[in-house]
Amino acid sequence: MRAELSRLRRQFRFSAGGLSTTVRRVNANRPRQFASDNYAGICPEALEALLEANAHHEVSYGEDAWTAKAADLIREVFETKCEVFFVFNGTAANSLSLAALCQSYHSVLCHELAHVETSECGAPEFFANGSKVLLLPGANGKIDPAAVRNAVLKRTDIHYPKPRALSLTQVTEVGTVYSPDELRALTAVAREHGLRVHMDGSRFANAVAALGVAPKEISWQAGVDVLCFGGSKNGIGIGEAVVFFDLELAKEFEYRCKQGGQLASKMRFLSAPWTGMLRDGAWLKHARRSNAMAKRLAEGLSRVPGVEIVYPVDSNAVFVRLPSGMEEALHRRGWHFYTGVVTPFESRLMCSWDTTEEDVDAFVADALRLTIDD
Repeated sequence: MRAELSRLRRQFRFSAGGLSTTVRRVNANRPRQFASDNYAGICPEALEALLEANAHHEVSYGEDAWTAKAADLIREVFETKCEVFFVFNGTAANSLSLAALCQSYHSVLCHELAHVETSECGAPEFFANGSKVLLLPGANGKIDPAAVRNAVLKRTDIHYPKPRALSLTQVTEVGTVYSPDELRALTAVAREHGLRVHMDGSRFANAVAALGVAPKEISWQAGVDVLCFGGSKNGIGIGEAVVFFDLELAKEFEYRCKQGGQLASKMRFLSAPWTGMLRDGAWLKHARRSNAMAKRLAEGLSRVPGVEIVYPVDSNAVFVRLPSGMEEALHRRGWHFYTGVVTPFESRLMCSWDTTEEDVDAFVADALRLTIDD
């Protein structure tokens, strides 16, 4: 097996200590970008585990040792019993888990900027056979507990879709982080009114790293019933984990996964990278790095005349308003980032697990240079 792994590493020019020589050479004149943390490749720890899983035959459809080990590692991380399912992407994770909480006549309460509303093409409603998504306001991407109560009590007649689930996004769509106290306040209102709590945790690792808390403190101990635990934005190539802390809600979820096209025949290639991420804490190491790079980026851009940092920089996202003409000029210099992808007229800059200080400083230097040239 060791000889096979050595051969594969040579084939892929992979080194566990860093990025491949080939990738370094190809990207020598191409800076890592800030458009999305999805731009980044697979981190070394995840790729190492993927290569290990590829070295021999395994049982199919999730009955393999890799999937069992990854699920057990997730239970260790959260320090509790939970049911774990691996799916291909975040849309499937969110949509299928919300469907497990709702009947067709129910509704899901979420923030007006939430990904389940703005970026999943109606998939939550589709998989829940028509459950309606109701939008709530809140500053800095966070739901206010009073908004939850108001939405539940707004109407209680049979002609209105009955609120059944509260969906929270951690990290929020604007890069802010709910504290444990904020989460408990929201889930207390949810419990008061009979709502189940779903968490879209595509950047959950960044929240844990930012808060410096145990994962359990912002999940099941805070009242979350099901967490969609993100991996792809933190260094895994493909795949998210759906983690049910309420075991009753997980009953027959495997059938939802199969019906929704999420039962991978070679499931080990979804689950094995999780073992590489979780067994030695790489998931938090990479999240801390991307968070730190965002802080560095925000600090640098705050010194650029005319640039406004829009939201608190809690995680790996920096939202800015740029002076007139700067966005286009930075694009011409080869930088990729999005404007208006979440909120109008605001540019989003995302740092990734492999973002370097040099990447950040080069972007800031170009922004400064543009103000000087003007």
